Amino acid sequence: MKHVQLTVAFAAASLLALGGCNRQPPGERSGPPPAPPAAPAAPKPPVPGVVRLYVSDETGGNVFVVDPEEGTVVERIAVGKRPRGIRLSRDGKQLLIALSGSPIGGPGVDESKLPPPDRSADGIGVLDLATHKMVRTFDSGPDPESFDISPDGTKVYVSNEDAAEMSVLDLASGTITTRVKVGEEPEAVVLRPDGRVAYVGCEGENEVVAVDTASAKVVGRVKTGPRPRGIAFTADNKTAFVGNENGASLTVVDASTHKAVSLIKVPPTEGTPTVPRPMGVVLSSDGKQLFASLGRAKSIAVIDVSTRKFVRSIENVGTRPWGIALSADGKRIYTANGGSGDVSVVNVETGQVDKRITTGGSPWGVVVAVTPR
Repeated sequence: MKHVQLTVAFAAASLLALGGCNRQPPGERSGPPPAPPAAPAAPKPPVPGVVRLYVSDETGGNVFVVDPEEGTVVERIAVGKRPRGIRLSRDGKQLLIALSGSPIGGPGVDESKLPPPDRSADGIGVLDLATHKMVRTFDSGPDPESFDISPDGTKVYVSNEDAAEMSVLDLASGTITTRVKVGEEPEAVVLRPDGRVAYVGCEGENEVVAVDTASAKVVGRVKTGPRPRGIAFTADNKTAFVGNENGASLTVVDASTHKAVSLIKVPPTEGTPTVPRPMGVVLSSDGKQLFASLGRAKSIAVIDVSTRKFVRSIENVGTRPWGIALSADGKRIYTANGGSGDVSVVNVETGQVDKRITTGGSPWGVVVAVTPR
């Protein structure tokens, strides 16, 4: 889980074919985790009017603040346990972050032997972008992973993986007003641009559940490819694209009737470590292209929106790119690479990786923001 387009990722996170939903799989890296870069001992106040990347670090409990021009981490901000989903508030003054006290598992892990969840750590944290200070944490329901914000900025729609629900948070009262049963392992939550429908990707069901935001009723269930991850709508509210991690494909959905209308296959590329695993998805600002991070295939797929066909892939982006975002001018793609502990800056025109910015930790989602003046 449009409005003003949000350049976010979901690392998608939204993880591996054999692992539990949103679990950090062991053995992602070929060597030890990269050490976090040195951050200023006493960070200076944020500079108003500059572009920064904000990257959630699932394993480190931080948000990294990255200067994409200089290629440096300028600050690490402790935000809470397991930050994953991350989005800008509608006025651009705050960053909202999904925090979870559920333990991290992985392929082959007996989850009954994991420690119990810390439900006191669950919530939607709020980071003030003018000061880089955490100002509060809202109730979110259990194990929030990702979320979207209503066009008027008053409500947050949250996926609660452990509860198979979508929760609706009212920001004015700070309370959960509605809970909607959706399906097993809900992850991505994205609102249609008009705000009238929320799409929730349910990995355990291989479907996207459409929820009417006025009535809080399920109005459609869309069968997708296996393990649906990121979701993106066209600006005219007519079409949604869903990345299918275990299907090497994207499902195209009629967003009025909530029916799947076609499937875009992403072909394998020689030399990549796995078949394509579509994860995060984002539309170009002109709506003509769709970019999908391909997880452990270490690449990005480029899709032509009008023809609904695969155009090309951008290779060697990083290990397990998940969260994906675009620069304001649409000329650069940013990916959060959880397996290699870095962020990539990709030139859209040339398809080359211009920078790999080491962050350490396990980058999940990425947002582009301008520091408020």
